[in-house]
Amino acid sequence: MHKGSCHCGQIRYSIEGDFSDGLECNCSYCSRKGHLLWFVPRSALKLETPASAMSTYKFNKHVIDHHFCAKCGCGTFGFANAPDGQPMAAINIRCLEGVDVASVKRVPYDGRSV
Repeated sequence: MHKGSCHCGQIRYSIEGDFSDGLECNCSYCSRKGHLLWFVPRSALKLETPASAMSTYKFNKHVIDHHFCAKCGCGTFGFANAPDGQPMAAINIRCLEGVDVASVKRVPYDGRSV
């Protein structure tokens, strides 16, 4: 079980599961925000604060709900569907408590060309 939050704590959540690497996307959004992503089934993420605390940004094909805190601006996670239709959450590993991001293996993803 992992706990995560935005910088100010207005968005808090927990996630069941574990990871050994993080996807590092080079799309215009992820590269500017510095996201390091861990993908889980949407059901593995439990919000501990109301969904109304989140703001949402969509761009390009408008298929990913990039959620962030309107107060501190921190990008915590995004929601989308996997190619098979399963609801997924893309967790920003940098927002998880107690994770040494320097030890997380990076897996490059060319989101810029997709």
